[in-house]
Amino acid sequence: MNLTDAQRRHLRSLAHPRKPIVTIGRNGLTDAVLAELELALTHHELVKIKVNIGDREVRNGTVEELCERTGAARVQRVGYVATLFRRNPDDPKVSLA
Repeated sequence: MNLTDAQRRHLRSLAHPRKPIVTIGRNGLTDAVLAELELALTHHELVKIKVNIGDREVRNGTVEELCERTGAARVQRVGYVATLFRRNPDDPKVSLA
């Protein structure tokens, strides 16, 4: 999924007050984490996740792998927190105006 710069800005503004609802810990990317993220993306569409991994390159790789495996688009990543978006075709909740 490719987002335009305007859509990315809009999604960042919507995500700003939200708190991370999925946390990836020292065990890394497990099936349970992926299942929880799938549920969160289906229900909310716009999700913040916290990636508690020390190395920046590993964090970036983990976020990219999450996007590939879930079909979500990365809106932004700041420090340990990444924001992902995936449209729910059956029940869209977030406007991409």
